[in-house]
Amino acid sequence: MKKVITSTQNSYIKEIFQLIEKSRIRRKTQKFVIEGFREISLALKGHYIIETILIDPSILKEEILENVLSDHPTIEIIEISNEVYKKLAFRNTTEGIIALANTKSLELNKLNFKTKNPLILVAEAPEKPGNIGALLRTADAAGIDAVLIANPKTDIYNPNIIRSSVGCVFTTQIATGTTEEIIDFLKNHKINIYGAALTASVEYQTIDYTLPTAIIVGTEATGLSDSWLKNTTKNIIIPMRGAIDSMNVSVSAAIILFEGVRQRQLKK
Repeated sequence: MKKVITSTQNSYIKEIFQLIEKSRIRRKTQKFVIEGFREISLALKGHYIIETILIDPSILKEEILENVLSDHPTIEIIEISNEVYKKLAFRNTTEGIIALANTKSLELNKLNFKTKNPLILVAEAPEKPGNIGALLRTADAAGIDAVLIANPKTDIYNPNIIRSSVGCVFTTQIATGTTEEIIDFLKNHKINIYGAALTASVEYQTIDYTLPTAIIVGTEATGLSDSWLKNTTKNIIIPMRGAIDSMNVSVSAAIILFEGVRQRQLKK
């Protein structure tokens, strides 16, 4: 028999709401909240442990729950009222399903590359969840080996990042660290470092990306820090043909990463 929660004042519901709202609680408990069938499915595919699923039976289609549980029959199911669902849900189009999941370690030493020539994206100090989400979508689309976030300004399990990445936060390996830690990691693994910069740069398409490669992008406001610029194998630039001198960070990352993918496909 399923557990049923109908009150927004229920202590368990209050705990989940705190997980949604506060990164400090997510770090302390090592838990986070996922909203939506696609996002939950991608998390399960990415081997995240989901303990509990909350469903609003007035919205949820039975076949959606059956699809989720077909390979994961041990997940606890709790029915919640529509009032409770509206308190927890950000969107009205997420099929009436919310999950409570365990976070994964984001330590650099936990990364496991399946190839000797990894293609990696590094984002330095990204601030906007929307930009981080877009970078993760780009990483998934390009099928790269990892995304590293240097000096993160928010935790990766922020609901806005999960939403804006449309679940791609779960599909690519992610690690975080300081700029210095990530530079040391890349150098120790003999990975070439190419920094997207506006000065002292060569055009991005002249680089050989078939070797172990990390593409480094900075913020749209300030670009890369001196620490990165002094430690790159080369700085690279996307030539601008119009009036402006730069693009959105996720667009720039996509252009360079897909050039790397193109070169690697040609070499096969």
